[in-house]
Amino acid sequence: MILDEGNCFKVKRITVNPDQKLSLQYHNHRSEHWTVVEGEATVTLGNKTFSLKTNESIYIPLKEKHSLANQGESVMCLIEVQYGDYLGEDDIIRLKDIYGRV
Repeated sequence: MILDEGNCFKVKRITVNPDQKLSLQYHNHRSEHWTVVEGEATVTLGNKTFSLKTNESIYIPLKEKHSLANQGESVMCLIEVQYGDYLGEDDIIRLKDIYGRV
């Protein structure tokens, strides 16, 4: 869900159900900053994996491969702030996806 957007930025609320994950991907035109507001997120950034709890955050640099998963038993929610010269959904380059969108 888009919460706000303007020149070179977009703010989204992203919800991931238990035992679900988003695609391994990167972006050519934007960086992102994620802050967990509910639950616990498992974040893959490059070749490292991080566990983020409520009120913890991580920066996703431009062109860095990343993924988001919820390995918990309750819904996980985060606020994503995108920043870049182009914020279209077609700037998602999927490398691996359990939903067949590669």
